[in-house]
Amino acid sequence: MQVYKNFDLSQHNSFGLAAKASYFVRIDDPAEIPQAVDMAVHLGKPMLVLGGGSNMLFTHDYDGTLLQVAIPGIGLVSETEEEVIVEAGAGVVWHELVKWTVAKGYGGLENLSLIPGTVGAAPIQNIGAYGVEIKDVFHKLRGYHYDKGFLEFDAKACDFGYRQSVFKGALKGKFMVSAVSFRLSKRPVLKTTYGAIQEELEKLPKNDYTIADVSEVVCRIRQSKLPDPSTIGNAGSFFKNPEVAEEVFGRLKISFPEMPGYPATPGNTKISAAWLIEQCGWKGKVVGHTGTYHKHALVLVNHGGATGPEIWALAKEIIGSVFDKFGIQLEPEVNIVS
Repeated sequence: MQVYKNFDLSQHNSFGLAAKASYFVRIDDPAEIPQAVDMAVHLGKPMLVLGGGSNMLFTHDYDGTLLQVAIPGIGLVSETEEEVIVEAGAGVVWHELVKWTVAKGYGGLENLSLIPGTVGAAPIQNIGAYGVEIKDVFHKLRGYHYDKGFLEFDAKACDFGYRQSVFKGALKGKFMVSAVSFRLSKRPVLKTTYGAIQEELEKLPKNDYTIADVSEVVCRIRQSKLPDPSTIGNAGSFFKNPEVAEEVFGRLKISFPEMPGYPATPGNTKISAAWLIEQCGWKGKVVGHTGTYHKHALVLVNHGGATGPEIWALAKEIIGSVFDKFGIQLEPEVNIVS
């Protein structure tokens, strides 16, 4: 376990924001977690778990203890003729796990290629893309409850929802993930109907597509739409796609016939947050040192020198304009550390 004081966080958040943490603890082994938590409690300051920092907006220095989970390792837990259980440490970079499973021919994660962040953060956020969410391939996770010690959670106990889990609800600030396992197929069924996946696959010089092909085109699509945080600071999609009641969506369609809607939870329709933001004139707009990405209105960016408060102020302006125009309240997908 490594402990640092007044730690610079500029390389530990994908917005590239200047911020410091009073204490920063790097955890490389699950056995270190209880000691790290006890130390943070003893310091008498707030504590926050940090993965890759790809889903954080620091609006000021963090006067507390940041616990970075850097637990490594990917391995096969069990297998049958049909499927495998693969486990990864919470500190593994998410895309490295996807590449490992694709190389082995284990299907299930390929649609989630190139999503930033770590394995430990994936179930907390119930990350998803191109028709797949973590809950669809999740087996179980292990972690440390600050009051009850090490526990295991199956999918039901995680209470997954859209970009939601029990770890963002009842257990927020009370639990640290140490490892996650996934149930993957040795005979994959490709999911290619979402977005431009099928269209991109058809550009390949063959007809017999594999999970490697799906992963490749998903990476290509993401790279064409989303900026690389190493060149333009960003946290990917800043807002969740809102869900509204079907009757509300019906009324909105009368006023806005082009509004796209997608199936959601029973009785609700999901609306593209990017479309709403673009209709309010925000796509590609530059405000001071920040703005929205010119290829994707859902991505807030740091053009260089932006501060956390500046980005958060822009986000609140966007929330206000979308509500004024459509009566829809956008919610951040990014965690706001305020």
